Amino acid sequence: VQLQASGGGTVQAGGSLRLSCAASGRTFGDYVMGWFRQAPGKEREFVATISWSGSNTYYADSVKGRFTISRDNAKNTVYLQMNSLKPEDTAAYYCAARLGYARSRYAYEYPYWGQGTLVTVSS
Repeated sequence: VQLQASGGGTVQAGGSLRLSCAASGRTFGDYVMGWFRQAPGKEREFVATISWSGSNTYYADSVKGRFTISRDNAKNTVYLQMNSLKPEDTAAYYCAARLGYARSRYAYEYPYWGQGTLVTVSS
């Protein structure tokens, strides 16, 4: 599967952005999808994951209640709605995919990655 992330940009603290990740190749519904982020000088960290059906989601504590992951299997796209953004959310955001049914928060369990889309939150 090939992944293409988009939707990044610069926003003031308290603002919102919606990231999209379009997939092509194998049946999108076969994949668990995840979002990760990497700030300058820091390791890549888990943000959110969603099951193949979209019925189960899981978030990092740092974004819980502010971010929402969703997917539209008919459009082969996963989304990350980010609200109440904070300067510490500034990072390159990556979407990732793994076959199967089990959600995961571990980057090494996702073999497929899109290119990053940069989110900058100004104070």
